[in-house]
Amino acid sequence: MKITDKLRKAEGTGKISYSLEYFPPKTEQGLVNLFDRLDRMAKLNPAFVSCTWGAGGSTQDRSIELCSTVQSIHGLDTLMHLTCTNMEKEKIDKALEAAKAAGIQNILALRGDPPRGHEYWTPCENGFSHAIDLVKYIRERYGDYFCIGVAGYPEGHVDAVSKSQDLQYLKEKVDAGADFVLTQLFYDVDGFAQWIKECRRLGIQVPIIPGIMPIPTYQTFRRMINLCKLHVPPSMLAELESIKSDDEKVKEFGVRLAVSMISELHTKHKISTFHISTLNLERSTRLILQQLNLVPKEKALSGENLLGLPDIKATSWGSKLVEVNLAESWDEFPNGRYGDSRSPAFGENTFGQGHVQQTSEATRKWGYPKTEEDVTNLFTKYILGKLSSLPWCEDALQTESDVISQRLVDINKRGYWTVSSQPAVNGVSSQDPVHGWGPKGGYVYQKAFIEFFVSDKQVKDLLKCLGENDEITYYAINRAGELLSNVADPDAQNAVTWGVFPGKEIVQPTLIERANFEAWKEEAYLLWTEWEQQYPRESDTAKLLQYIGDHYWLVNVVHNDFQQPDSLFDVMISC
Repeated sequence: MKITDKLRKAEGTGKISYSLEYFPPKTEQGLVNLFDRLDRMAKLNPAFVSCTWGAGGSTQDRSIELCSTVQSIHGLDTLMHLTCTNMEKEKIDKALEAAKAAGIQNILALRGDPPRGHEYWTPCENGFSHAIDLVKYIRERYGDYFCIGVAGYPEGHVDAVSKSQDLQYLKEKVDAGADFVLTQLFYDVDGFAQWIKECRRLGIQVPIIPGIMPIPTYQTFRRMINLCKLHVPPSMLAELESIKSDDEKVKEFGVRLAVSMISELHTKHKISTFHISTLNLERSTRLILQQLNLVPKEKALSGENLLGLPDIKATSWGSKLVEVNLAESWDEFPNGRYGDSRSPAFGENTFGQGHVQQTSEATRKWGYPKTEEDVTNLFTKYILGKLSSLPWCEDALQTESDVISQRLVDINKRGYWTVSSQPAVNGVSSQDPVHGWGPKGGYVYQKAFIEFFVSDKQVKDLLKCLGENDEITYYAINRAGELLSNVADPDAQNAVTWGVFPGKEIVQPTLIERANFEAWKEEAYLLWTEWEQQYPRESDTAKLLQYIGDHYWLVNVVHNDFQQPDSLFDVMISC
């Protein structure tokens, strides 16, 4: 069924309707678990479900599989995102035919993100330049079969010269045949309401569906508002800042905020349809809908707030309701770079760990390195606080790394360029200003680990040395995907951060495993390419960065005795 038909049908009721958004998981097990999650979330009766599409068709097969399964197996009307960035017309045709064959009638036509590694976006040969071109093409080829949506940006697209120009582009997309507008996330309700009025004054009369994203973690929230250049009310920022180290409180705040935004938009501004970005998680979405009285509230359970990672099928609690609750929340905290790769939310749709600036900004920050020693100096300056970021690290080094900063400098000067690390912590209070996290009254623990790039000339001797220490486990991989490790079990998971809190199971938010390491490898090496492509192809800097990407290994090392805080760094220096 077309989304516009659903909107018309719901319009006269005055009730709130809602849709849910998912992304293709990064791992096969994550996809299997997402299908299980969709079985449960289908019972929330969303008006439709949308599935995202990676830039340049990077997730094409998995996106089509996800959309087709949701439409045909789960029986939910599906909105398939489709980007035209770096997409040949043949790929567009294949995707549209697959959608039609699966009974999908709704397409969100997007330009998509610029291809990574280029300062300025250019269309691929035999492709499309802008979303409006995709809208026109779908209309010309399929007539009215597809209901076409386009993206709206309440605060203006980051690439737009001005908000007024961005609004004009939106009107042109609608005039070209778009049936509705789905907006980017926002946190300024009054600003959004004003933007709606500006759309109507300009003659944009199609339905506009606001996008709502519950805040998953403080770090993800900061990354999103910086990436999208979003305005956030100061009072909201202040409240989040005060609870940023407690993921559970941040999620609770995110639920309350989403409920408040939806309620205000509905009662004050007469908006009745909302699109919730789930980030492939379940619990926050369910709580939002329950607090809006849109779905029945479940009976409170003693296990409701468990943050651990249980084996759902092996649970012996006996209560089906408890099993459902565990299945819903086992992977809530967190799902970034070091989350559980089995989770549908692993990676949060983008690792988001790093970002390469546009050429002017990249050269201002990092200059024109011409030798490997120049790159060593950049990494060292970052650790000493003389550089605010690196391609793999958007933010300054965290305070907890101060205790190991000199050891990190020594390690980097040996040619081990560190992109992630943490010191050992043994039973520190969860309220500790440096190492603490989570609810009050708890204790937190960490194994020391370090992740770095190292030359192929050094890696084999290094790994041989590391392998002689019984407390060390490591993974090493190069751009080509050749993997070396002393971990025999390919499915082994090593919890390197955990916490003990009153009334809860052990919380393990940080895992090192082969699957998440291999997934991160793709992103880590892509950042070398992005950095390289900010310079002229034949320049010494571009050639150096290409060489490094081709000849350096990514290595992750864990020292498993967390009661010996200096042991990892002593071993690294001795090797």
